[in-house]
Amino acid sequence: MADKFDMLHQKHIEFIEQQQIFFVASAGCEGLINLSPKGMDTLKIIDSSKLVWLNYIGSGNETAAHINQNSRLTIMFCSFEKKPLILKVFGRAEEVRSTHSDFSKYSNHFNNIRGARQIFVVEIDSVLTSCGYGVPLYEFKSQRDTLTKWLDNKSNDELQEYQQKNNTISLDGVKIDIS
Repeated sequence: MADKFDMLHQKHIEFIEQQQIFFVASAGCEGLINLSPKGMDTLKIIDSSKLVWLNYIGSGNETAAHINQNSRLTIMFCSFEKKPLILKVFGRAEEVRSTHSDFSKYSNHFNNIRGARQIFVVEIDSVLTSCGYGVPLYEFKSQRDTLTKWLDNKSNDELQEYQQKNNTISLDGVKIDIS
């Protein structure tokens, strides 16, 4: 059975803070729906109705393309450990790039922002929890360091060039401003 809430409660915040992986889903007005797994130290809860997600440079930039058309965003957490639970955060997101006046305010929540493409500020509309009984048990071993190593081996110019090549057109052909 699912339970719906208007905001995050303390038990939700504690659950989220224990998770090593989360999933982000977005969709533009038309075209593909994007669903991406995320990890590392890239999500922070500001308060019971707001969270921020730091998005690093990657192979695509679908969430930015979608959010600029349709601000709806879903973030899902699920327990892979003994006590099952699925928690979904439904909200409206704003993309905050490094040139935005609020970037430093939100980037201060993170230890490492080198390679950050943008921060998404999510105003929470609702929270849904469900049992998670069908989710298999998995054991967390560690976060991967592949992205961090890749970023460390690139100059700022190389990162900008990579973004220009890989992050300015969505899979649906939508242009994405990365300035």
